[in-house]
Amino acid sequence: MITCQSDAAVLEAEHITKSYDGRTIIRDISIHLNQGELVSLLGLSGSGKTTLFQVLSGLTSPDEGRVLLRGKEITGQPGYVGYMLQKDLLLKHKKIIDNVSLPMVLKGVKKEEARKEAKRYFAEFGIDGTEDFYPSRLSGGMRQRAALLRTYLAADGVALLDEPFSALDMITKGQIHKWYLGVMEKIRLSTILITHDVDEAILLSDRIYLMTGNPGEIRHELPILPPRKERREFNLTTGFLEYKKRILEILDPSGNE
Repeated sequence: MITCQSDAAVLEAEHITKSYDGRTIIRDISIHLNQGELVSLLGLSGSGKTTLFQVLSGLTSPDEGRVLLRGKEITGQPGYVGYMLQKDLLLKHKKIIDNVSLPMVLKGVKKEEARKEAKRYFAEFGIDGTEDFYPSRLSGGMRQRAALLRTYLAADGVALLDEPFSALDMITKGQIHKWYLGVMEKIRLSTILITHDVDEAILLSDRIYLMTGNPGEIRHELPILPPRKERREFNLTTGFLEYKKRILEILDPSGNE
């Protein structure tokens, strides 16, 4: 069991257990996210990663345990952290400006005020000039940028991303990775990322939590060195391959893909 021990944590989960229909999905999970970190959650399909995100986001309440945001308990309370699913889920009948500003409108901000606030970030997120477009006019990468901005505006500096880059081609994914890390630093955004892509996790993360077992548990926490800024060609090094080998051994000790 990994325990949550960090005075700098912005988001903490303490001893989370969740069951559905009498079946325990995740058991006694404790993780933390520090200010400005990107932490990845890796695990085999069905290990409970999305269930954990639903608890962290407040969409569902755990059977046991609690969730803290900057020391304040938010267990079972949605709307405190941003949560982006694999699909961008942009509403096709709404313009991009209205898609992006929707979280603020749902919180009671007037439509024009929400639009004005959202527009401030369009250049930062690389989608300046698309305000009056409908989602069908945007490329996959641009749609993801719009969805990430919407997630940011719904968040209190914390974003939960559930495989947000998996549908992108390799070149676009690499561009989005670089861009997202830059945006995180500029706007002081902290992120937990679910991914099945081991390479992606190693390249992007400060730390990786490995979820194994059934029910899902976290028994391994792997800090990644060197710092993110120094990883331009890290995937070509023996250090990268050693991380990858270690992760695959933990996730699949039988050695079978």
